Amino acid sequence: MSQTTPVSTDAPVTFATHPDRYVHWKLRVEGDLAYLVLDVQEDRPLRPGYALKLNSYDLGVDIELADAVERIRFEHPAVKTVILVSGKDRVFSSGANIHMLGLSPHGFKINFCKFTNETRLGMEDASRHSGIRFLAALNGFTAGGGYELALACDEIALVDDGSSAVSLPEVPLLGVLPGTGGLTRVVDKRRVRRDRADVFCTLQEGIKGQRAVDWNLVDALAPRSRFDDVVTERARALAGGASERTGPGVPWNPVDLDVAVDALRGRYLTVELNRSGRTAEIRFRGPEPGEPETAVAYRERGTGAWALRLFRELDAALLHLRFNEEELGLLLLKSEGDLDRVLEVDCTLDRLRDDWFVREILLYQARVLRRLDLTSRSLFALVEPGSCFGGSLLEVVLAADRSYVLDQGEAPVLAFSPLNRNDYPMAHGLSRLVAHFSGDADAAGTALQHDRLTPAQAEAAGLATAVLDEIDYEDEVRVAVEERASLSPDALTGMEASLRFPGQENPDCKIFGRLSAWQNWIFFRPNAVGEHGALKVYGKPERPSFDWKRT
Repeated sequence: MSQTTPVSTDAPVTFATHPDRYVHWKLRVEGDLAYLVLDVQEDRPLRPGYALKLNSYDLGVDIELADAVERIRFEHPAVKTVILVSGKDRVFSSGANIHMLGLSPHGFKINFCKFTNETRLGMEDASRHSGIRFLAALNGFTAGGGYELALACDEIALVDDGSSAVSLPEVPLLGVLPGTGGLTRVVDKRRVRRDRADVFCTLQEGIKGQRAVDWNLVDALAPRSRFDDVVTERARALAGGASERTGPGVPWNPVDLDVAVDALRGRYLTVELNRSGRTAEIRFRGPEPGEPETAVAYRERGTGAWALRLFRELDAALLHLRFNEEELGLLLLKSEGDLDRVLEVDCTLDRLRDDWFVREILLYQARVLRRLDLTSRSLFALVEPGSCFGGSLLEVVLAADRSYVLDQGEAPVLAFSPLNRNDYPMAHGLSRLVAHFSGDADAAGTALQHDRLTPAQAEAAGLATAVLDEIDYEDEVRVAVEERASLSPDALTGMEASLRFPGQENPDCKIFGRLSAWQNWIFFRPNAVGEHGALKVYGKPERPSFDWKRT
């Protein structure tokens, strides 16, 4: 297979899959343990142009992993520990496929890294909030993104066979960074001493055996003859400390958008694509009568419930826009429907939150909203008569970079529900309401005193960028949209990512706000992707040629 032909990105990327269609992962559930076996088929890359050797992965491999993690959360409530292990002998994973990275366009590389980061953060979210623990069973050498996948787990066990090591070789080998949270998790999660972390991240061959345990790079070491037994023992111990999730699972049925030439259409969400204007209009539809009112009814409705289906459609739309519509730089967020029904659904979710399935719906909504925050597109919310931006949908307005309200009377246009207080934290831990006020909790508290807000009240509370009458609204919005679409996408991405996350910083935020920003820049530099850059000459006899200036 050619390793020099650029990878084609013409065919649209799709994200819907099922265990029956997995190519690279095998999901097996045995009581309270689930096994995710990584057995990458090297001749089945997402796109032609490279081979997935040594359990290296591409976007197709990670799409399956993301689906499996969500499926475990919703379909298998009895699972308490997930064991990630390789199906190949003496290799866990060599990480992201280097030839894929070297041959892919810049934007694809960045979105690939972003998606893999979100998938691993989803694993940690499941551990933190759903009581599902993850154990990485490293039954062979583990490098780069393979070790970063292990770092996302609660525990890491490494086989002690004299050769198997863990490593993050990106800096010495490829001239880039471990792009899936490796640097952050080594020091912030594993608490590896900083000087040791510096040595580890510049040591191409990695670290093995007792030294890996002593440096806290792994939690357990076992000879190959006892490795499976040790892994099972540690998985059982992790399961013993996990919370119970009782009741039958809910099938994770596919929720596919109808993809047309100029639109994406779902039951509760429509995306109109305006390629000439470089914008996309995302319209949310509120719930219909008859939404579930009990936990049993929610499980019976399953993925058809509005609170879950709408957000799954939004998730699918965001991923489609990231990978398949790179030039649509401004998303116009609109809604239509009964505001009261949105609030009723939210209040029901709040009342039933002790049920594991309802709690998973809330957690899923929060993850999708964070994907919206982290999508490198400008976000303008357009609040018009007939909209239903309340509660869970008000978060969309709060996520926006700007909000424009059409004032046509005293009818409420925005509304809070109990879910706006603490249920939808952003990547850095603040609520969107507090982040909207740049960390001013008092201003956020004042706004929360209004259950429902008219246009005038929304303006007074600081929840609208501009409140405009019907004479000025259309022209003002048109000019704002045209101005935004004319600005540099690169500059806007940097500006928005800086302004959206004021205040505190945590590991999750560092992975995107700091590491992803640096990786984005490094992927542009000739030391990495120039004609003689490290990514371009990987696997060839020549050595990379570096520009030695520090900038």
